[in-house]
Amino acid sequence: MATAMHDDIDVLAKAKRALPADYTPSEDEEYMSARQLNYFRVLLLEWKKSVVAAAEGTLQNLQDGPIREPDLNDRASSETDWGIELRTRDRQRKLIAKIDSAMRRIDEGEYGWCDVTGDPIGINRLIARPIATMTVEAQQAHERREKISRDD
Repeated sequence: MATAMHDDIDVLAKAKRALPADYTPSEDEEYMSARQLNYFRVLLLEWKKSVVAAAEGTLQNLQDGPIREPDLNDRASSETDWGIELRTRDRQRKLIAKIDSAMRRIDEGEYGWCDVTGDPIGINRLIARPIATMTVEAQQAHERREKISRDD
């Protein structure tokens, strides 16, 4: 799981490198100004392009052919690799849906505002996680509730 999260961070970092270096949103300007929204729109589009490219690579690995290793150990190893590829593909599909949702929120004027409290999510959080839908505090409360219900 840590590797998958690391891969997301790498793909996001690649998307950020594709952005013009002359502007980064800051706390000093009007929150969710047109310039900030445009920055996040471009960032999300670049991130989606990177994820789609990675997904195509995963899909190509899956299409390379059936498992035909005669040795049972080799076959088991290949099946494990396929399982990992399929989980990766599923994670990529979910991430693309979250990116599309963030793009929709930009178009509807809802981007940057917490779904739970209605408060600003914060520029630094959005730069770190552009698909965030909650403030740090709301996210932590959500995760605590989720953990409690799993423990029951």
